[in-house]
Amino acid sequence: MKKTFSFNTLVMIYGVVILVAAATWIVPGGEYKREMKDGKTLVIADSFTFVESNPQGVGALLMAPVEGFIEAAHIIAFLFVIGGSFMVVEKTGAVAVSVQKMAVTFARKPHLQKFFIPVTMTLFSLGGAIFGMGEETLPFVLIFIPLSLSLGYDSIVGTAIPFLGAAAGFAGSIFNPFTVGIAQSIAELPLYSGLEYRIIIWFISTASMITFVMLYATRIRKDPAKSVVYDLDKSRKHEFHLDSFDAVAFTRSHKLVLLTFVAAIVLLVYGILEYQWYINEIAALFLGLGIVSGFAGKLSFDEMTDGFKDGARGMMGVALIIGCARAILIVANDGKVLDLMLYSLSNMISGLHPVVASQAMFVAQGIINFFVHSGSGQAALTMPVMAPLADAVGITRQTAVLAFQFGEGWINPILPTSGITMGVLGLAGISWEKWFKWMLPAQIYFFILALLLLIPPYFFGYH
Repeated sequence: MKKTFSFNTLVMIYGVVILVAAATWIVPGGEYKREMKDGKTLVIADSFTFVESNPQGVGALLMAPVEGFIEAAHIIAFLFVIGGSFMVVEKTGAVAVSVQKMAVTFARKPHLQKFFIPVTMTLFSLGGAIFGMGEETLPFVLIFIPLSLSLGYDSIVGTAIPFLGAAAGFAGSIFNPFTVGIAQSIAELPLYSGLEYRIIIWFISTASMITFVMLYATRIRKDPAKSVVYDLDKSRKHEFHLDSFDAVAFTRSHKLVLLTFVAAIVLLVYGILEYQWYINEIAALFLGLGIVSGFAGKLSFDEMTDGFKDGARGMMGVALIIGCARAILIVANDGKVLDLMLYSLSNMISGLHPVVASQAMFVAQGIINFFVHSGSGQAALTMPVMAPLADAVGITRQTAVLAFQFGEGWINPILPTSGITMGVLGLAGISWEKWFKWMLPAQIYFFILALLLLIPPYFFGYH
């Protein structure tokens, strides 16, 4: 029988590593000088020089994924802990029982359903806009998938609510210290200046993303077979007892697990807002959740450890993709092509009309974002070059910051090289190719929207 082509994300990512390595043999090397300022390593504008290239051979191709795995160890460990801990919670049966109860509740109060998506996505969007919610959405994916299934939606909707909600806010950031704050400080702008226009952008971005998700959710409720994860969700509905009317007993142990879970979520939000918790602290919190839930759910030590190992094992494919994605950046840096790319992009922008130049900056930031996924890291790399370039082409530095914001925010959710994106999809059990096909129309819309929103700043002198 003839074999059909099967798309493989890991192979695709490693293919990009090979292409970047091949480029180091063809293009000349180049680098910017760098300096330390306020604890950040910044490139020095106008310091670019062509240097001797550093071709990356077979040894580098084999080493880069290993080094990438080591460099991305923090987010990989985070995924292992989150995946393992949630599997322990699921083994207690509390999640399945709760989802069934929620399904019955919403069935009795259908008027509440129309508020579910817009209200929850707005809350996540505010998180993205105010404090740069990104990795913090990962635990919520595992909460909103069963919630969405109980409402008659699918796993795509459950994933999109926290992930795309936060992404919409991230792109329309109002106070995000990790993107807007750092970019403005590098561009020597007053902190959080230009707020009024960004608030307008946040409303447009959030409303657009909510509309996109709601249109899909409405279609899925009418015809579940149209879901891109229909087969996956059939097994999930069986797991959560949503495909039958058999009541499942809601025991005291289930209630204790749920109380523990709710307490962990409250503590998560408090820790992020009050103490700026990040990956390590959040992972520790959910490791504790898994342990306490195991005892509350009366699991044996073997059941707890087996559950944790099963959950962590499910993250292995995603971990390999993240390690390979980081390998792209390692090869590009070692081969001295990343700085050359930035220099070449800035040269192309320098001869354009101001409006087109600002749009080209957005495209350039999106290209750089394929390699550099840290918002603060991308700001440190690009803004020292883009800020003075904005002066040269006749646009404001505030507009250059906005172009960076769009390139970092609206493009990230579809990139297979993004650790957050692949982590979210790994937890959701959704393949990147299915997510890409579903997300592509929205991505095209937001790409065009970014180009349009960069036009007004030129005419009203955005400062």
